[in-house]
Amino acid sequence: MPDFPSFVEFREEGPREGFQIEKTVFPLHQRAELIDALSLTGLKRIQVASFVSARAVPQMADAPELFAAIKRVPGVAYTGLWLNEKGFERARSTPGVDLEPMLLFYASDAFSIRNNNRSAMEMREDQRRWLEIYLDHGLKPDSAYVMAAFGCNLEGEIPLERVMDDFRFVIDLCAEKGVELPSLILADTMGWANPESMKQRITALRALAPGARIGLHLHDTRGLGIANVYAALELGVDLFDSSVAGLGGCPFAGHGNHMAAGNVCTEDSAFLCHELGIETGIDIDKMIEAARLAEDIIGRSLMGRLMHSGSLSAYR
Repeated sequence: MPDFPSFVEFREEGPREGFQIEKTVFPLHQRAELIDALSLTGLKRIQVASFVSARAVPQMADAPELFAAIKRVPGVAYTGLWLNEKGFERARSTPGVDLEPMLLFYASDAFSIRNNNRSAMEMREDQRRWLEIYLDHGLKPDSAYVMAAFGCNLEGEIPLERVMDDFRFVIDLCAEKGVELPSLILADTMGWANPESMKQRITALRALAPGARIGLHLHDTRGLGIANVYAALELGVDLFDSSVAGLGGCPFAGHGNHMAAGNVCTEDSAFLCHELGIETGIDIDKMIEAARLAEDIIGRSLMGRLMHSGSLSAYR
């Protein structure tokens, strides 16, 4: 019998990852409107924006202004993403940002070089400094991510041992500092995972860190996102990054001139959980409203299924 969790947490990334990958810079008031709609769905964590170079990512140039524009709902954390110390300082100095310190690793050297201009081993060693920075500011890391944990368009198949070696490194690093790491996240950055590789890596990570909370950052690049969610649920995984309406995607995922699906869809995944009797705290109908709003803002049909078909509540 599947070992389904009783409750699953979805961390919403659409406002950051979704708008960041779009070529258009959408008006601040529209992005704030979407975040405000998401705040009413029962989600407890929403990634609002990234603090990165405005020249490289003009879509996120107004991150501080966006944080100032949203209507906060008590009990909801509004987070941001940073990739360097300058971005971290911007996030720290922006009122209303709920800091979410992460440690980031790359199982693909080629992807690390393309994404950060640093090798995977250099990025790994950088995490020593990041841990020190967080601790110096009275912060403890919320999670450790291993990117391209299932495969990479730039490098091909990723051996399981390479992924486990990154997790082994960060577990030992945190133990040296007496820091407890709340969650370990497997990231399928370019959509290589399938249900069997999902089970293989989750099982291996659970054997490596029996007491750790395992989470997933999934992309639906090749249509297996929801199948991978189900496979993870069968093994008791209760933490997923996701995006309203399936917004998002990876610029190195081989989309070409076509708009492929992005991150695994929040409302579709939450609906799956509810159909399996798993609680999420999410109001599906309000999530559908938010997804349709996202589609109106983006101006094209998005990849979420439930937003187009509706839930089953009207028929029951």
